[in-house]
Amino acid sequence: MEKDFDQMNYYEILDIRPGATAVEIRSAYNAALQMYQPESLVSYSFFSREERKKILAQLEKAYSTLINEAQRIQYDHELNPRGIAGIIETDETAKKPVAIFDMNRQATNFAARKNHNAELKAKIAQSRIIADVIARQNIKGQDLKAIRNELGVTMEAIHQETKIRLDYLTYLEEDKIEKLPAAVFLKGFIRAYLKSLCIEPADDISTRYMNGLTPKN
Repeated sequence: MEKDFDQMNYYEILDIRPGATAVEIRSAYNAALQMYQPESLVSYSFFSREERKKILAQLEKAYSTLINEAQRIQYDHELNPRGIAGIIETDETAKKPVAIFDMNRQATNFAARKNHNAELKAKIAQSRIIADVIARQNIKGQDLKAIRNELGVTMEAIHQETKIRLDYLTYLEEDKIEKLPAAVFLKGFIRAYLKSLCIEPADDISTRYMNGLTPKN
């Protein structure tokens, strides 16, 4: 998985390059606030209150440091003794951060969604396969795929419902954890995936999934 927020430097947190102007810093900060504020519909299904609080604290710290010229110079020196040139050189060799969510999704028909949820819940109540999966202590990506197939839901439908990128959904079901974002996002992905299929308790199942992950060397 990519670095967690605690491991990111301030430029990575705001998704900007070293050398960004004050206008670019403010713009990145405001965009991040829109994503992670408690009332944000984008992140509501993905993060708990404590997770959002942690992310917002890091964003605030990154912004307050980089927007202040003196503090930014000091931070850059601490980040790389070679100075800003060394930071830029290192940054240029790294991949440009990519969007975690696909915001270009279709509008939701709430009446149709309500009927769809009722159908899913009826199928879940009658499925022994789903009951067996939910009862397992260790949940894997292949278990999520089994539930989705049992319900007859396409991956595209989950993509439209959750905004999670299709390639991330594929990695999730194939247990390619190393290709997914940081753990703070991954747990949210699982929770949103389950909720889109009306599988409960989503929080408990997502926790069991995370507990079963084997760190990669």
